[in-house]
Amino acid sequence: MADQIPFVEYLEIGDDPHLVAHECKGCGARFFDRRNACAGCSGTEFQKARVATQGTVKAFTIVAFAAPGISVPFVSAIVDCDGTSVRANLIHVEPDPEHVKLGMPVRLTTFSIGADKQGTEAINFGFEPAA
Repeated sequence: MADQIPFVEYLEIGDDPHLVAHECKGCGARFFDRRNACAGCSGTEFQKARVATQGTVKAFTIVAFAAPGISVPFVSAIVDCDGTSVRANLIHVEPDPEHVKLGMPVRLTTFSIGADKQGTEAINFGFEPAA
């Protein structure tokens, strides 16, 4: 089996794929990027927090124009995962308003985005319809 690496540092891959956020110990705000201080309370202590793998679509847009080499249309969304907002693409769904709705239940999924010459595969994440 080829080696796999996550495309982003906050994605845990393997038998139980999930996202890990930096959670402020002061107010509980969650961030995926590295922080020196919390944007919510200015706290400086963080802990790792597992993010729910099920969520609902809170906002979305259907992207019709993108950089060269990016296939369009696709759905870019903000997913509420039990109180944690996650920006991600929706996959395995037709990119039109007939198939994507606010409040739609979705679940985290992972997929390969390619491999290098040594066979190491990069794994990314998105959300797919849960129902």
